[in-house]
Amino acid sequence: MLKLRCNLRNLLPCLSHASQSCIPRFPFSLIRTVTSQGLPPRQFPTSGYVTLDPLDKIEEETLPFYKPENYYPVSIGEVFGFRYQVVSKLGYGTSSTVWLCRDLREGNYYTLKLCAKSESSDREIAISKHLEQSVSETRKRMLRLVLDSFDVVGPEGRLFVCLIYQPLGMSFTEFQDLLPDQRFSKDLIQRSTQLILIALSSMHESGAVHTDISPNNILQGVRDSSILSKIEEDELKRPIARKVLSDRSIHYSRPMPVCSGLPVVSDLGEARFGKEKYYGDIMPGIYRAPEVILGMEWDYKVDIWSIGNMVWDLAESHHLFFAKENRTLSDEQHLAEMVSLMGPPPQEFLMRSKRCDLFWDAEGNWKGSICIPEQTFELRELHFSGEDKVLFLNFLRRIFRWLPEERPTAEELAYDDFLMQPIMAKRDQ
Repeated sequence: MLKLRCNLRNLLPCLSHASQSCIPRFPFSLIRTVTSQGLPPRQFPTSGYVTLDPLDKIEEETLPFYKPENYYPVSIGEVFGFRYQVVSKLGYGTSSTVWLCRDLREGNYYTLKLCAKSESSDREIAISKHLEQSVSETRKRMLRLVLDSFDVVGPEGRLFVCLIYQPLGMSFTEFQDLLPDQRFSKDLIQRSTQLILIALSSMHESGAVHTDISPNNILQGVRDSSILSKIEEDELKRPIARKVLSDRSIHYSRPMPVCSGLPVVSDLGEARFGKEKYYGDIMPGIYRAPEVILGMEWDYKVDIWSIGNMVWDLAESHHLFFAKENRTLSDEQHLAEMVSLMGPPPQEFLMRSKRCDLFWDAEGNWKGSICIPEQTFELRELHFSGEDKVLFLNFLRRIFRWLPEERPTAEELAYDDFLMQPIMAKRDQ
């Protein structure tokens, strides 16, 4: 590992540009009290769009267990909280629909998320308040915090929670799908990972654990607000196709263009804070750390494990772990693959959970019904060669350790030789 240590601030020369961002930052105590003369709501077209067949399912309707009464029937042009006018739909999910809105008080753009009925936002609001108070202004630009929240009344008096965020671009998953070989370049992996680790280090130093780091939850920052105003103008001039029903319209989402801002860690809905150790199931299935699979206590080092999985995905365009048997997530398959890449777990690890007895004997030998796959990191990794491959695999081996305490912190990992390679190359020129 490089004998180089400095303040993480030195790894962020580009943040001087981010300070000129169009996105204002409001503390929770102030955002509801901003006053100005305000702007008049704009009138959006009520005709001139493609009307889709009411029998065709689109967007949130295609989700399993979709129930229309669980989703607030948003209309483009609608104003929420007496200030946020919806100008376009950005996306949807099992727990919400997401919209671009313009603040009529200040003229800035925000992202508005309307949570589905029965979906609790308490955890995300609480962790946002905690990080708002404990993380520096510069670092907060790389964390997507809830800026405002309020209830809105829907049909039949049902209450829905509305959350306001800074507007962001597409996710790393969406961006990766646009690349010719669905792989991030080496320099983009290095730069992005280093910045994400800086954001994570701020969370960890504040006593918070994200628990759900993946390319889906890393979004591109928006540096130029003209991207957002163009989306609004497009909706005015070329309204998006939609399905018009008796009680609502289901709009198609407008794709965000590629943005060049800093990566932002988003979706804090599963984050934890307030303790040093936790129990319980977390993380996406194939991203689960071994201590989570085996029901052990876990801490912020699960985020480091996720970083390793995410970086592999970005570099190789497929997952490191298959972790399925007959198309169903399998703990035994997952653990067998870990043994093939990491070797057998140490005794100290095996003593932390009785579940280990299902897969290993008293000497730590594998006794599962699934054979250990014949693979190594060297055989699996096909994107890099020469020194790049050596550095990349050393980076992964620092992360993929059975004992969480042996994994580096986010700050330590930010200075890994692989991530520091382009910086050191410039110094040597």
